[in-house]
Amino acid sequence: MTLKVCARCLYDEAHPLHLTFDEEGVCSGCRVHEEKDILDWEERYERLRRLVDDYRSRSGRIYDCIVPVCGARDSHFIVHTVKNRLGLNPLLVSYNKHYNTDLGIRNLANLRMAFDCDLVQNTTSPATAKTVTRAAMEAMGSIYWHILAGQTAFPVQTAVRMGIPLIIWGAHQGVDQVGMFSHLDAVEMNRRYRKEHDLMGWEAEDLSAAFPVLGDYNLDAYVYPEDRDLAGVGVRGIYLNNYLRWDSKAQHEAMIERFDYETGPQQRTFDTYNDIDCFHYAGVHDAIKERKHGYGKALDHACREIRLRRLSRDQAASLVARHRAVEPSDLPLLLAWLGIDEAALWSAVDRHRSPKAWRKSESGEFAPARRAEPDAGRIEAARLPVQETCEFRLTPSKASHRRDDHYVLVGKGYVDPKSIALTG
Repeated sequence: MTLKVCARCLYDEAHPLHLTFDEEGVCSGCRVHEEKDILDWEERYERLRRLVDDYRSRSGRIYDCIVPVCGARDSHFIVHTVKNRLGLNPLLVSYNKHYNTDLGIRNLANLRMAFDCDLVQNTTSPATAKTVTRAAMEAMGSIYWHILAGQTAFPVQTAVRMGIPLIIWGAHQGVDQVGMFSHLDAVEMNRRYRKEHDLMGWEAEDLSAAFPVLGDYNLDAYVYPEDRDLAGVGVRGIYLNNYLRWDSKAQHEAMIERFDYETGPQQRTFDTYNDIDCFHYAGVHDAIKERKHGYGKALDHACREIRLRRLSRDQAASLVARHRAVEPSDLPLLLAWLGIDEAALWSAVDRHRSPKAWRKSESGEFAPARRAEPDAGRIEAARLPVQETCEFRLTPSKASHRRDDHYVLVGKGYVDPKSIALTG
């Protein structure tokens, strides 16, 4: 099979979220990204403000909404937008991913202090997380399923339990990455997208039915609430990137300046802002993604920066080639945690390689599918001019005396309150 490649970014048609291509050879993700430069974002923000007003507590003494957070990604920016700009009183909700870095724990502590918000966190037992992960490795070749399931279930469970109907998420991947939807669709969080894309087709109930050993464990943390319970509270989950021009790099840099967000190096990508709270996201997890789908986070980030006019196509390709060759150093940590050997891990992953991205010979060897690169004329016609530099900052460590080489399941974290702005 020969894979069609976008004339603007570097994605090809084997992408698991299903790109489409137009007559000019440009992918749906790039086309929807063009909306960022033509939509009236002031009008869309005003639409957001009117939407959330319907959920605002008149007394000011109860929570207006729920905001899912972690120790990285755009959590600081989302909470800043919700509390300081929209004037809402959010309850912060976090699923403990178990693979926590010390840096991520510090950022989560910084988040609580900077915005003076209440936070609830769900920490499953390590035995449960490990057993679920072993099952997910067999079922779908994933070490990250338990995190994806927990992060998308616990905030919704909390909304139902506490009677808080509005959940405010950050960016919808199907919009921002592959153009599955337009910003104009104002798509909201739903059960179907979660199962088919976030969870790779496996609900907790499906996993439990396929692996009887899970019957001995409490999987409640991963179970999405029933429709009748959602309807009873009126739960809806909106995405900020439908109402704000989403630019993760610029947003993080504003949070570094204003709220002392801490950054860190990532093994297999040049982005030092996202997912620094996890030992494996840009390490073993990314190597697994490459082995299954033929690409890793460096390509995701490079395509994003091409679209935002900070990288040329050639510069992006060079960055991707450099980072995809990195062997993850965190593998021994994961193997020890799971109690398996390296051969077992890669054997499980190989059973889930994408038949679009890989060709398998009769002898069982895998080779990447051939990519049909666009001709020079198409690439030139689709090219976006580079208007900014693409440099990601590394901030000084707030705990340079510590060696961040083991999971931190629960940590109090500490930041100097004098170093952050505690008000809007």
